[in-house]
Amino acid sequence: MSKKFYKRGWHHTKTRGKETSINCGFCGKRVSKYKCFSVVKGMRISDPMLRKELGQQISLFQNKMYACPACARHRNIVRKKR
Repeated sequence: MSKKFYKRGWHHTKTRGKETSINCGFCGKRVSKYKCFSVVKGMRISDPMLRKELGQQISLFQNKMYACPACARHRNIVRKKR
C-alpha cells in the first residue's frame, strides 16, 4: 500500500454535497475543487529603487489558479514528505 505524497487537510464527505469542478491552470484537466491546490501567480518588482520611483503609478496583478495533483507534483508545488 502506497503512502500519500501530500496532505490536503480537507476531506470529501457525504454531507458536503456535489463539489464544483474546475480546470487545472497548467494542463486544462477537469478536476474536483477539493482535490486541487491553489497557486498565486503574479508580477513583483524586487528592485527597491525602481519600486520607489514608480510609487503608486503601476498596479501589480495577481492571478489565482488551481493545479491538479499531477501538475502540483510535477511542478514541485507539493513535495514528497521524507
